[in-house]
Amino acid sequence: MMGYFVKRALQTLIVLFALSFAVYYSLGLMPGDPIELLITSIPNMKPQDEARLKKVYGLDQPIHIRYFKWLKQVTLKGDLGYSRTYKGVRTYDLIKDRIPNSLKLMLASLLLSLLIAVPIGVYSAMKQYSTFDYIANFASFVGISIPSFWLGLMLIIIFAEKLQVFPASGMQTPGYSDFVDKMRYMVLPVIALSVQQIGGWVRYMRSSMLEVVKRDYIRTARAKGVDEDTILFKHALKNALIPVVTIIALSLPGLVGGATITETVFSWPGMGKLLYDSIIGVDYYVAMISFLFLAFLTMIANFLADILYAVVDPRIRHGGK
Repeated sequence: MMGYFVKRALQTLIVLFALSFAVYYSLGLMPGDPIELLITSIPNMKPQDEARLKKVYGLDQPIHIRYFKWLKQVTLKGDLGYSRTYKGVRTYDLIKDRIPNSLKLMLASLLLSLLIAVPIGVYSAMKQYSTFDYIANFASFVGISIPSFWLGLMLIIIFAEKLQVFPASGMQTPGYSDFVDKMRYMVLPVIALSVQQIGGWVRYMRSSMLEVVKRDYIRTARAKGVDEDTILFKHALKNALIPVVTIIALSLPGLVGGATITETVFSWPGMGKLLYDSIIGVDYYVAMISFLFLAFLTMIANFLADILYAVVDPRIRHGGK
């Protein structure tokens, strides 16, 4: 087991190194470095001042040299640099404040999606070709097809402007810090973030359940007179969850990445909005760390999926084939 953890840790480091170079190089190809933006705002800047500023920021060097200097700065000194969009604020402080906000949305959306999608998917499979099954399938396709930004805007128009039930943006009312007030601000973003997940997971759960209930051991259990609830929850559901576990675990970083649009629409100060602002503002340091955070979250989710595989399938845990 320890060898497996070491192997996965080495794989994570290699992938993060490759991704960090790819992201750094891609950001370097973006038009308009900070000095060019500064020149635009100060047209009377002299050429020697421009050269001096580029030397100070290291922009006069090849991109691979700048990358390895940045890598040394991050790994050996723990210095993530300073944000150019938020003047004078350390990248570490920005990330530290934004991650909990995104995790709140992600976990709430994940819980809501699971509570709705898994029961609907199971019941739809057990009642195949029924009226409920047709309605659930239709609703799932609608949910998958709705763009999150459009859904967010519609929720704001209906529930924030017309009905005035929930706030349109932000995290809490200024001067209030109670739990109920914060929950009111989370309702619309969580719904906008969950609809596509629910639609997709209902389809996955339904198809996985249909595949399992047709297997020989399910038919044998029914022939022996085993109670239908026992067949459903002890035999069918547990095995049907095995492929769904991977889909759910690997969708965790998608919730954070997909929250870029949702957080921007609802002005939710999380990692998604920070990533969007850093790209628009050519804020290299913040964009780099935000991208690497999403990559690291993807690999952690992949590792979590492997562990959950062993939990739901004893054959994997004991090395069976």
